[in-house]
Amino acid sequence: MAVKENTQRKTPAGLYELTDSARESLSQNAYYNEDLAPTKLGQRTWNTYHIAALWIGMSVCLPTYMMASSGMSLGLSWWQSLLNILIGNLIVLIPMQLNSHAGTKYGIPFPVFARLSFGIRGAHLAAIARAIVAAGWFGIQCWIGGAAINTIISAFSASWAAWAGGQWASFFLFWGISTFVAWSGPDAIKFMESWGAPILGILSVALMIWAVAAVKNVNGSISQIFNQPATYAPGTFWKIFLPVLTANIGFWATLALNIPDFSRYAKSQKDQLTGQLIGLPPSMAAFAFVGVFVTGACVVAFGEAIWDPSLVIARIDNPIAAVLGALGIAIATMTTNIAANVVAPANGISNISPKRISYRTGALITGLAGVAIMPWRLLSSASGYIFNWLGTYALFLGPLAGIYIADYYIYRKKTIDLYDLFSGTGGRYWYKNGFNLRAICVWIITCIPAVLGKFIPALSFFADNGWVVGFVLAIVLYPLFMKNQSETLLTESEEKTITQEA
Repeated sequence: MAVKENTQRKTPAGLYELTDSARESLSQNAYYNEDLAPTKLGQRTWNTYHIAALWIGMSVCLPTYMMASSGMSLGLSWWQSLLNILIGNLIVLIPMQLNSHAGTKYGIPFPVFARLSFGIRGAHLAAIARAIVAAGWFGIQCWIGGAAINTIISAFSASWAAWAGGQWASFFLFWGISTFVAWSGPDAIKFMESWGAPILGILSVALMIWAVAAVKNVNGSISQIFNQPATYAPGTFWKIFLPVLTANIGFWATLALNIPDFSRYAKSQKDQLTGQLIGLPPSMAAFAFVGVFVTGACVVAFGEAIWDPSLVIARIDNPIAAVLGALGIAIATMTTNIAANVVAPANGISNISPKRISYRTGALITGLAGVAIMPWRLLSSASGYIFNWLGTYALFLGPLAGIYIADYYIYRKKTIDLYDLFSGTGGRYWYKNGFNLRAICVWIITCIPAVLGKFIPALSFFADNGWVVGFVLAIVLYPLFMKNQSETLLTESEEKTITQEA
């Protein structure tokens, strides 16, 4: 295999970028465009605060609140629901951190990272699978954000409140704003997340204060919130706890795959690592607690566990407080929606035809797909949200996370030829006609147990723990399937030939 000299540059900190001559050489290649190209060192400007703010902005969102409250509505106690969320996030943080490394070290986005294991064309399969899930999430978040806007307008206009189309108009208004910000690119996202994080902290405190007041208004006590027992039927704990755990893992299983889309902008590995540790687990735990606390307060105040915060706001008698609460929901939703649900599919769609589809075009397509997936149906009930949506797609994403980690760490030892990721035919990542059939086979095989568990009661354990089962199986099987495929590896001598010191 021919190796081009001096195609990538390495800094003393261990970060790589394409050389100017390599970029020029690839500029007309069908698998290259500036949106997918590795970030230049000068573009890597996100420090620890920016990474932490990104995760705070994404974690403090209504789906986080709904995960906690929906667990309670399905029968778990408040502490069981919170424990479930904590365990799920600690589990998913592992692949999150591992997959971040390649983005920071080489500056590559997720679709290009997927080329390593699936091949330059095969990466479309994994990237589009991720994009479909993200488009669904985008629609869900826009529906929630639209409900918040509808609440704000309804508080000031009785005619709007009486209009049956108000929710739909609000949905498309929020959708349009979100799509525009996403279309504007990473700098706009960085700015929004940096300013959104402190606002979301204020929102969390305000919700807690309202919950305390609501309980006192019915002569209740805070202890009642924490004394509410679990309501699941005897002997059904694990039938609820494990599927909800899989759903909690699935909540961020998407970002565990495409985290290179963001870590590629980090200044260093320390920045992305520390930022995620500070931003993700504490934020998820804190806002999940807000969810269980407010849901418990609703049980005391209204006699029911209201898992949708938009419905909670509708119960607030004070118009100003309702508007501020709805505004907070809108901000929380938008900070999560754009970063988590548009960047990945936009890059994935661009990866299908880099010369014809830009990131911006991909963002617009994602927005349209978010409407087509009909999010109002996914949010029609807590069980549909947990089991039908989160629990199902997690079965297919767990194996992908395992494949990427096994490929990058076990098979390639964290060594990549940047130029060949874009070179196409004849490159080391071309495999067979652009597809690595071994990776595709591993993906299919590792999904089978969980999928069968959805239909065969005796195998329900595999479905209930689908993400973990697929993840572990993929890490074990992928290196075995890739045995004797050394031609795709970058040798030490080849790395010295293609790399120049910065």
